[in-house]
Amino acid sequence: MSKQRKAIISTSPFLHDKATTPTIMMEVVYTLIPLVALSYYFFGLGALLVVVASILGCMVTEYVFSSGEKWKKLKDGSALITGILLGLCLPPGFPLWMAFLGGIVSIGMGKLIWGGLGQNVFNPALVGRAFLQAAFPAAITTWNAPTFGSGWFSLNGTNAALPFLQAENVDAMTSATPLSKMKFDHDFGSATDQALGIISGSLGETAGVLILLLGIYMIWRKIIHWRIPVAILSTVILFSGLFWLINPTIYPDPIFMLFTGGLMLGTMYMATDLVTSPITPKGQWIYGVGIAILVVTIRLWGGLPEGVMYAILIMNAVTPLVNKFTKIKPYGYK
Repeated sequence: MSKQRKAIISTSPFLHDKATTPTIMMEVVYTLIPLVALSYYFFGLGALLVVVASILGCMVTEYVFSSGEKWKKLKDGSALITGILLGLCLPPGFPLWMAFLGGIVSIGMGKLIWGGLGQNVFNPALVGRAFLQAAFPAAITTWNAPTFGSGWFSLNGTNAALPFLQAENVDAMTSATPLSKMKFDHDFGSATDQALGIISGSLGETAGVLILLLGIYMIWRKIIHWRIPVAILSTVILFSGLFWLINPTIYPDPIFMLFTGGLMLGTMYMATDLVTSPITPKGQWIYGVGIAILVVTIRLWGGLPEGVMYAILIMNAVTPLVNKFTKIKPYGYK
């Protein structure tokens, strides 16, 4: 008697991509490792501990408040990426307990409160960063000068401060960022130092050229949409370049705009978040152009030197409307 064959009936999709959420997330994590290593070289052990504290805050919150298979949800890598990105948005001398608290807010208010992975409206890391900006404005705007490998085992500023207290040792915390110098002194600094990350600032401001190369790699791997980075960077060049041509003594050149602050990190890793960015090609162009215009506007005329975080969060909020009005009509639709 011949063997009976079973007919398997299932719904679409019938073809499955080998790329799963955990594999994509971990590939993004691998691209972030060089940035964390470079920040460790520039700012010492304190920088590494800030990132670790952010990661712990994210992962502990994910584990405690997740239902079902808790460890399985940690393995998808989303909490790990959020923690790394949040840490890279913070100063090297940031108190570790504040970084941990920022991780809790990132996952709790930026992700879980919306329904979990894939349901959030705003980028979780930027939600945590916005909370820290509002709650601890002095700590998050206090910068350390780079140590260039001389502080392998040393902390920075108030890293070791206890909750709601200040550490006594606050040496080497007088350095200003290039954006602050541009905003208040019209000092544009060295383009080479800015591109290579040899500047004061957040950990993620280390080497804009490296971030750009990592972004190109992710585009090549089709991890992120190419339209959003191209829209942001090209619009920043055109919009800021217009004012630079009008008065180069007051307004910085486009190269300065590209490689200072968190523009490169925000462009490649946060604005391109698949969950919080538009899904239509036209929508991605609108989204990217909107972020760029907001960044340049805030930097040149706003009350704060930097505007990447607010620009991305504002356009995250606009994304559902952008998707609605740019949705692709089905073939044959009249």
